[in-house]
Amino acid sequence: MYQPNNKFKELIAKLNAENKNKFIIEGSNTDLDFLNKNNTTYDHEITDQTENYQAQLNLNYTPFLVDDINFESFPPLKSNYGSVVFSVPFETILYKNVNGISTQEPLFVTLETGGRREAILFGENIWKWRSQSFLNSKSFNEFDGFIGKLVQYLASNKKRNRLNIDYQSFYNGNGNIIVKAELFDKNYVFDARETLQITVTDNLSKTSKTYPLILKNNNYQVDLSHLSPSEYSFKVSSGKENLSKSGHFKILEYNVEQQFLNANVGKLEQLASNSEGDSYFIDNTTSLVDDLLGDNRYKTIQKSHKNSLPLIDWKYLLAVIALSLSAEWFLRKYKGLI
Repeated sequence: MYQPNNKFKELIAKLNAENKNKFIIEGSNTDLDFLNKNNTTYDHEITDQTENYQAQLNLNYTPFLVDDINFESFPPLKSNYGSVVFSVPFETILYKNVNGISTQEPLFVTLETGGRREAILFGENIWKWRSQSFLNSKSFNEFDGFIGKLVQYLASNKKRNRLNIDYQSFYNGNGNIIVKAELFDKNYVFDARETLQITVTDNLSKTSKTYPLILKNNNYQVDLSHLSPSEYSFKVSSGKENLSKSGHFKILEYNVEQQFLNANVGKLEQLASNSEGDSYFIDNTTSLVDDLLGDNRYKTIQKSHKNSLPLIDWKYLLAVIALSLSAEWFLRKYKGLI
């Protein structure tokens, strides 16, 4: 809707009744009083004055990826002077800029409310931007791509998962344990700007640890191969947006004996032949016993151990006894008993 006025009353009523998405462009000919009465998302102060505003890109805009196509070089747009008060959460794509000074007032915004999406451009003559974009880059592709992303954002409000996780329910203890995640913006284009982290909880010990996911190619990954065998639950969450997804998996203990249900008879017989031995099956244990008893290589061996210990094993005790005998001799000598 370009500069809506009272002639748009029936159209706006129809759009509101069907909860349709909207793209509103305001300008000097917009009936702000009519617009304020016929929408519930924002209220524009009426001053009957206009101002020319240039654009300044908001680098923290998150609903979809906006490339910087040198908005600051674009000609100013004519906009109604006055503040805008929103009654619902909104995201600013472009701020108003006057003579190189940012006003932090919205020039181009998007919002979502009641399952409906809206975009509002508070300025007319956007065709000048497309012309300037062509002069800057010798192509309309950059500006048309920006408008294309906006149209794609407004084209549908169907709910789809923006955060997807790829993992397995069971992992072997000797294998790699990789959890992958994909995050998309509201246009469902892969978003590499986010910061994802995973919180893993051991369901047995009740201990939790948090790990960052690393951006690799077209997904985010984390290696959990260091975890010990147990049952785990986890939650992957985003840093900027309120998106999260949970799951659980189990790491099995690795036992090489349990990996083979049947013996490899051929290799075992080959091993017996190479070592000049014999092979036996479980139902032929009698033959095994007879061969062991009749083999002269296996004889009973008796060993004896003899330990010799001196009568006086402690040198300190020997010294005490020697001193005692010497003292007795001197005492007897002193008393004339010897």
